[in-house]
Amino acid sequence: MATIKVKLRPSSVVGRAGTIYYQVTHRGATQQITTNIRLQPDEWNAIGEQVVISVADKSIIQNRIDSDIALLKRIVKDLDGSGVTYSVGDIIKRYKSPECHVSALDFMKNQIRLMRNANRLGTAQNYEKTMKNFAEFLGGVNLPFSAMTEQLIADYNAFLVQRGMVRNSISFYMRIMRAIYNKAVRQKLVEQSHPFTEVYTGIDRTRKRAVSESVISQLYKLKLAEGTPLALARDIFIFSYCTRGMAFVDIAYLKKENIQNGVICYARRKTGQLLSVRIEPSIQRIIDRYSSALSPYVFPILTSTDKKEAYEEYQVAINNHNRQLRRLSKMLPAGCKLTSYTSRHSWATAARNHNVPISVISAGMGHTSEQTTQIYLTMLENSVIDDANQGLIMSLLE
Repeated sequence: MATIKVKLRPSSVVGRAGTIYYQVTHRGATQQITTNIRLQPDEWNAIGEQVVISVADKSIIQNRIDSDIALLKRIVKDLDGSGVTYSVGDIIKRYKSPECHVSALDFMKNQIRLMRNANRLGTAQNYEKTMKNFAEFLGGVNLPFSAMTEQLIADYNAFLVQRGMVRNSISFYMRIMRAIYNKAVRQKLVEQSHPFTEVYTGIDRTRKRAVSESVISQLYKLKLAEGTPLALARDIFIFSYCTRGMAFVDIAYLKKENIQNGVICYARRKTGQLLSVRIEPSIQRIIDRYSSALSPYVFPILTSTDKKEAYEEYQVAINNHNRQLRRLSKMLPAGCKLTSYTSRHSWATAARNHNVPISVISAGMGHTSEQTTQIYLTMLENSVIDDANQGLIMSLLE
């Protein structure tokens, strides 16, 4: 059975840092693997074979060492399991092979490229945002996937907490990192060690974003100057509500060719699911209001048909849309907050209030499961619960 030790080779020059190396012994033969890790003698615990706690960036350096040793042990385990006689040279040769040292950041860069080539621009953007954040945490160190241990992920989680991020934001990064890690596992670039088990990867319920039907009616009846950004935002919101909560991204990319025989047929950009919506008079009026022979799109949100340019236009448009919705919110009863998601949540809530079965609501919204729809519908506003509680208390005190 091979043995692996971590040692520090002192520098021959007084005051200069020494070099960490790995000593691999098997069948009486010993070879060394020199690293680029430099430490002073007082920064290394020779007995414990670990970095001294007081060293700056100790966590990153120790994780690098731990990942290298874990990789060497995995190689030894694989060679032992093969049933073939092997030498210490075979261990070193496999360790130095390029596929054993694919870095997490390089792998993420490649995944971003693949997502862009597949026109999954939103996913590519989320991957890139996470990669930059993770690179900042690493502080310039490009670790291999084998370094993605439970401790490293815990340290990354602590880094995000220290930056003042809320749980849902931290979970966003952790879910993306987990997805990328699992892809690396499937490609056999790293052995599955479940490093994300101790960090939160769920989604906390936030305040419900639906508004009542009376608010929708007030919004619909607002007197706004035609042709203004404010009027467009209102009409897009109403259009979304009337088309069973069509997402803003789907509205932005909606083309005239998606309308046939009084029906809107489109594929959700998030899931690829095909949906069809019958055009009611209120929907048709909004379509007619923005019809232009010069554009392939139904609404004046995008102008380019080039995938990259259109996506860049969409990013600008969604920000502008939410900005206009904030202005509209001020024209409605106090407490009403409109966002690009509100119309979708509001349609689901209104449908429930009209006793539409959850299965029908789920199909109408293009959800892949009724569980997703249930999340929309179970997030009742506190005011509804408070009103019910008030009624119970009043009946008790009468």
